[in-house]
Amino acid sequence: MYIIKVKGKAKIPDYIQIRDLNFVLVAYFRADRPMKNLEKFGLEGKEKELEELINQLPFGKLQKLEL
Repeated sequence: MYIIKVKGKAKIPDYIQIRDLNFVLVAYFRADRPMKNLEKFGLEGKEKELEELINQLPFGKLQKLEL
């Protein structure tokens, strides 16, 4: 899977996109709120690591999601 942080403008908040290996969007959520249904993506129990990754992730740079 891949992850990218999208910068919001004005009243639109920053968002996180998670995409599969074919770059199909599988999750889209606000960067300042925790993602729900992590077990759906095999990420249960990795909330802290995901939060740290989101905080250090640069805007607009697609990265491979490895937790």
